[in-house]
Amino acid sequence: MGSKSPKGEFAARQLHEKRKKLRWSDLYYKRRTLRLDVKSDPMEGAPMARGIVLEKVGVESKQPNSAIRKCVRTQLIKNGRLVTAFLPGDGALNVIDEHDEVVIEGIGGSRGRSMGDIPGVRWKVIMVNGVSLKELVLGKKEKPLR
Repeated sequence: MGSKSPKGEFAARQLHEKRKKLRWSDLYYKRRTLRLDVKSDPMEGAPMARGIVLEKVGVESKQPNSAIRKCVRTQLIKNGRLVTAFLPGDGALNVIDEHDEVVIEGIGGSRGRSMGDIPGVRWKVIMVNGVSLKELVLGKKEKPLR
């Protein structure tokens, strides 16, 4: 039995059309072409975004770990979407209050997903009221009053 692909001198158009049709069975091609990930991304493709803290929440970590990861529910300023952002550092929850302005960025998981044992949390807080969260946690800087 021969192959199912057209062969020969005048087969280019048929090969091109066949490849175009079969590419839609590739998950990554389909998501990229239909721009599904761009549409569902609250950051709209930007590396960072500003937001307002609405509430502090504790997220339970996945098995086999057992902890409550400290996070904040944030409303993005540019489009009003709500996201949950992780607070890295020991005692970071004590530094942040409701209605603070924070800057969030991706947490660094694979393909823009959540990282480690924190389910559904794809972002982390890096700045609070224009001051680095890391320096606030270490006590090197004071949080300005808004």
